[in-house]
Amino acid sequence: MSGELTLRAGERLDDLMRSGRVIIQNEREFCFSMDSVLIAHFPRFKKNARVIDLGTGTGVIPLLIADEVKEICAVELNPQAADLARRNVELNGLAEKISVVEGDYRKHRELFKAESFDLAIANPPYMPVPNGAVNQIAGIARARHEFTATLEDVVTAARYVLKFRGVFCMIHLAARLCEIVDALHRHQMEMKRLRPIQPKAGREVNLIMLEAVVGANAGNLKILPPLIVHNEDGSYTDEIYKIYNE
Repeated sequence: MSGELTLRAGERLDDLMRSGRVIIQNEREFCFSMDSVLIAHFPRFKKNARVIDLGTGTGVIPLLIADEVKEICAVELNPQAADLARRNVELNGLAEKISVVEGDYRKHRELFKAESFDLAIANPPYMPVPNGAVNQIAGIARARHEFTATLEDVVTAARYVLKFRGVFCMIHLAARLCEIVDALHRHQMEMKRLRPIQPKAGREVNLIMLEAVVGANAGNLKILPPLIVHNEDGSYTDEIYKIYNE
């Protein structure tokens, strides 16, 4: 740590187990989940890459990947989360590498120059908002629904900011794979790697991690072995422990 640590009401400090980095989180708000950690370890990074994190929350993905790339832009709509992301960047001495942009990536044309990034990463809201259920969804459940950005929104933003042959990596619901493939295709991106995620061996795949490339030809999709999260006794698998302790 190189910045000054001051915790406010409701905040806690968590160890990221990565290059001595820590993250401030607010227990009253939506804290990052395992999904963010998994997608942070999925891309094939290049040292000179300019990366954008679409919907960074408190900045966990940039903190985890900072050693792997040249520059990261972390975009966040929620002012409180964006403030925490800035504080986390400063706390870990990464202000020269990570910039936090408080803004709505649906307004990407106002925020960024077209085709200016090599890699885009996203852990977006997963679930469509059911008709008539807007007022019934609150708290953490609300953060997982597409109130502020839809699947179409995140794919559109990724295509706008990515260079030709740029790479888009995202974690999402397996049940929405057909929608995802369609959205990618309509925005000139084709999926090249796919990794299913299972809560336990023998269970249905519930999540997927994908890599799509701008301007790539269709076909030659590489489907990786499933990532299994838990053993039968509920403990984490060796691969999950390796990811967290890499």
